Amino acid sequence: MKKVSTSAISFIAAILSAGGIGVLPTDTLYGIVGSALNKKTVKRIYRLDEPNVKKPMIILINSLADLKLFDVVLDKKELALARRVWPGKVSVVIPVRARAVQKFVYLHRGTKSLAFRMPEPAWLRALLKKTGPLVAPSANLEGGPPAKTIAEAKKYFGANIEFYANAGRRVSPPSTIITLDRSGIKVLRKGAVKIS
Repeated sequence: MKKVSTSAISFIAAILSAGGIGVLPTDTLYGIVGSALNKKTVKRIYRLDEPNVKKPMIILINSLADLKLFDVVLDKKELALARRVWPGKVSVVIPVRARAVQKFVYLHRGTKSLAFRMPEPAWLRALLKKTGPLVAPSANLEGGPPAKTIAEAKKYFGANIEFYANAGRRVSPPSTIITLDRSGIKVLRKGAVKIS
């Protein structure tokens, strides 16, 4: 994968921090991204991406400390399990605490749980450190195949977003999706990482 330059990271971070959205390479596929803490931004992505409105988006985080922004607290065993799979191509579904259900309904869409992933690429973590957590559904319209190139992404979104970050052709299985609890790890979707 082509490296994203420091100047490009700063440019993209400024757009995202101002509530903009764009397409960039994640650790798996191209994603259409925006601030997870900006309700208007998330709503705009749902409207543009035309996904199932009841389906929550995966949230990219830079560190375990970012979970506190969503009132998520893991116990010692859950933390140990999270550290086994992060950073990496594993998305972890975590229940929303009762006191935060209403606050984050725009993200959990009634499921009362959120899915987080801590990606491995250093440049992406550097971006997340500047922007805070980002929602990152795959770059496609509902029912269409994920964009493997920026040209394919532009066919989906055209001039309706603020930027495209080109990193060549992206072909990868989606992230593995798991849940964590005191009994261990449960795989909800097999993907890029094999969990035994």
